[in-house]
Amino acid sequence: MSHSPTPQETHDADPLESIVPMIPFIIPIAGGLMIFLIAFIAVFMA
Repeated sequence: MSHSPTPQETHDADPLESIVPMIPFIIPIAGGLMIFLIAFIAVFMA
């Protein structure tokens, strides 16, 4: 009897699955950078 691999055994690491746990840290950092960028543009144009 040969052992047939289950789909989970052959499942490669999905790049998206490695990023998903970091989303709670990435979104606030990106938001802070956006606020800083928008404020810089507003001050520069004023």
